[in-house]
Amino acid sequence: TLEFAYYQNKLKLALIGQSLFGQEVYTNLRKQGHKVVGVFTVPDKDGKADPLAVAAEKDGTPVFKFPRWRVKGKPISEVVDTYKAVGAELNVLPFCSQFIPMNVIDHPKHGSIIYHPSLLPKHRGASAINWTLIEGDKKAGFSIFWADDGLDTGPILLQKECAVEPSDTVDTLYNRFLFPEGINSMVEAVQLIADGKAPRIPQPEEGASYEGIQKKSNAKVNMAQPAEVIHNWIRGHDKVPGAWAVLDGQPVTLYGSSLLSSPVPAGQPLEVEGASQPGLITSSGLVLFGSDGKALQVKSLQFEDGKMIPAAKYFSSGDTTSIELTEEEKKMAEEIRVIWKGILSNVPVIEDTTDFFKSGAASMDVVRLIEEIKPKCADVQLQNEDVYMATSFHDFIQMFVRRLRGEDQEEELVINYATKDINNMTLKMPYQCFINGKFEDAENGKTYDTVNPTDGSVICKVSFASVADVDRAVAAAKEAFETGPWGKMNPRDRGRLLYKLADLMEEHQEELATIEAIDSGAVYTLALKTHVGMSIQTFRYFAGWCDKIQGTTIPINQARPNRNLTFTKKEPLGVCAIVIPWNYPLMMLAWKSAACLAAGNTLVLKPAQVTPLTALKFAELTVKAGIPKGVINIIPGSGGLVGQRLSDHPDIRKLGFTGSTPIGKQIMKSCAVSNLKKVSLELGGKSPLIIFSDCDMDKAVRMGMSSVFFNKGENCIAAGRLFVEESIHDEFIARVVEEIKKMKIGDPLDRSTDHGPQNHKAHLDKLVEYCDIGVKEGATLVYGGKQVDRPGYFMEPTVFTDVEDHMFIAKEESFGPVMVVSRFKDGDVDGVLSRANDTEFGLASGVFTRDINKAMYVSERLEAGTVFVNTYNKTDVAAPFGGFKQSGFGKDLGEEALHEYLRTKAVTVEY
Repeated sequence: TLEFAYYQNKLKLALIGQSLFGQEVYTNLRKQGHKVVGVFTVPDKDGKADPLAVAAEKDGTPVFKFPRWRVKGKPISEVVDTYKAVGAELNVLPFCSQFIPMNVIDHPKHGSIIYHPSLLPKHRGASAINWTLIEGDKKAGFSIFWADDGLDTGPILLQKECAVEPSDTVDTLYNRFLFPEGINSMVEAVQLIADGKAPRIPQPEEGASYEGIQKKSNAKVNMAQPAEVIHNWIRGHDKVPGAWAVLDGQPVTLYGSSLLSSPVPAGQPLEVEGASQPGLITSSGLVLFGSDGKALQVKSLQFEDGKMIPAAKYFSSGDTTSIELTEEEKKMAEEIRVIWKGILSNVPVIEDTTDFFKSGAASMDVVRLIEEIKPKCADVQLQNEDVYMATSFHDFIQMFVRRLRGEDQEEELVINYATKDINNMTLKMPYQCFINGKFEDAENGKTYDTVNPTDGSVICKVSFASVADVDRAVAAAKEAFETGPWGKMNPRDRGRLLYKLADLMEEHQEELATIEAIDSGAVYTLALKTHVGMSIQTFRYFAGWCDKIQGTTIPINQARPNRNLTFTKKEPLGVCAIVIPWNYPLMMLAWKSAACLAAGNTLVLKPAQVTPLTALKFAELTVKAGIPKGVINIIPGSGGLVGQRLSDHPDIRKLGFTGSTPIGKQIMKSCAVSNLKKVSLELGGKSPLIIFSDCDMDKAVRMGMSSVFFNKGENCIAAGRLFVEESIHDEFIARVVEEIKKMKIGDPLDRSTDHGPQNHKAHLDKLVEYCDIGVKEGATLVYGGKQVDRPGYFMEPTVFTDVEDHMFIAKEESFGPVMVVSRFKDGDVDGVLSRANDTEFGLASGVFTRDINKAMYVSERLEAGTVFVNTYNKTDVAAPFGGFKQSGFGKDLGEEALHEYLRTKAVTVEY
């Protein structure tokens, strides 16, 4: 595409603007082959150039730093002349804060275009993003318009919009959409002009609005309003200029607002000026009440002296007893003082009272401070937030030393449990999102019910994550990978933590199996052996791989007289997303995340909406195992919201998915369009099982039933269609029906139960419909086909015979306890193979015969990722698992699974 760009029409551009946004627009326009003949930006501040100036100066582009373009409303002739001399054909103004004279705006052949962060004509003026949120707009967006002599009134060239999430702030809206899409669209707009295709759509006056600039003085919260209006006001001022209220008699700025839909937690009352009732300081933050009696929650508070604290610590924030420093610590403090002085070059002396931000530091300086301290003391992991929480030099050193001594360890994990006395134990089940090592409500407070399929009762309410929660989880995983201890950890130590996690899962296996039984309907004994048992084995297997991931050395042609060494390195990808299904909730988590973590990645995992509880219990065990915060994040919620955002997210480098083929296709498309992230897909199946007349009949009946009814048929590799040789067909069916009649259907926690409930009601309804279609198409319903007449979501084990190749049930997966049987003529090996392969799926397959030659012949020709011979469902943690054709690609389990979560780097050294 870059080469193609040079064959398009190009323009000479003047860029008038500033900031990182201006820098990115400048860089991308040059990449497209346009010539930037001059950059006009703001003067250096405290000796530091604006990012736009830095980039342009590096490229040798002429840069002009005028403090102003006019005096007392009149253009400065020398400035205008300097501008005209560069010979621009178009002025591009990305976020320009200066007033540019009209004889500059109109001078180029194509005039001037400006970026504005609202959907004009609404929100003209400098605080457009703030007012989008303050007004509670459902849509945000930006406009690129042709400049005229009005304020943001010129004709529209291009507009783009996005939905406003309930948790959006100015920052999230800007970072998620207005910044990245705005840059792309500025480049697109310039190319439209170059090609003569740019529209000029007059702005209507209907719906036009202009709101003044938001300053601290007019950002006070009016508490006599509904909760949502207060929430919009606070988030519309977060982070700048900051909405404030009078708490307990003192002005305090409020950050991190979210609407509270869950019950208001207990807390300590706090007087809020103008509010209908006092606020509450709770373990999660400050709860405020609107005039409508509804509540919102604020996460952080900032006092007039600039100090910021978590709102939950309002009443304990006064405990600031200074600690006495040792000589070694004093020496370290002086080294840090030198770093402060280097950043705050305009401050003559760094006193203990010197405030980092009041002395002129900005957000980039926070990053610099942390990066400069890091080599001095690798044992202390500082975050940006630490600087905001300790802004004076004295407080910063106190915080740093406490962290150095280990006195400032993170608080013990706080978990709100849903408890249930069942199966001779008290289950303690976390039910909130797990983000950055903490359990917390979804940002918008939404929840949903997770249901016990045995009786249809609600187990508990679970957090229903929003896009903002996904973004926070991805940010935590990215930070954990890039700067946290996980990325720096010796692989053997990483393996040790995964072994410890497996041990903890074993310690809690009865609890995990019970949760699996009540949340997914799995028979308890099967859950203990397979759902949980194989999960433990999987983590142990991949824990052993951590320090055995190796590259290779490669002989290449030597560059004489010098020589070369070429070798490959296997590297983790970064942040990975994992989306798992509801049939084996814990085991599918283990199959993917164990390989992902062993390879050194961090992850954000979405459990199935209907079965989130074992994943959240697993999250608790990861903390006990000592896995660092941010490495594993569990986000319960819907596929349409959470799964889609994971597919679209630009910071995710790999997505592993197990689920249906249609959703897999949608995910693959989103992953390609977003950032070409790597994908592995384990999708639908219609696995054929061929039973020849020379089989061991006892084994064929036993395994044939297991191939269909194992885990109530909710099994991706289940035999979707059995082909039985004609001469044994009737005997096979008769024996299967005889065995089905002996199966005990009932409560999965009853140790004698063979067949539990289907996972959820919608699935049961689909299975009944599936059987109805089979009957209507003319297949013979030999047994079952109906819902069991009892509470809960129980389906009768079902057998169909006389199934012809064209029928719906011959082609489509039931994902339930439905045995679909077709006959084939005696001895017709190639014919039955052709029918078995006549499907777009290719996950698993099976063959039963005592003839080894026939077994090998058939297994070579079956088009499936797994072939079982005289057995079925025999998976093992060391054997790769995954499908062909529309059953997906990529492998779980075995050494091959590691390669799904690694990238290969080739290094060539000349010596």
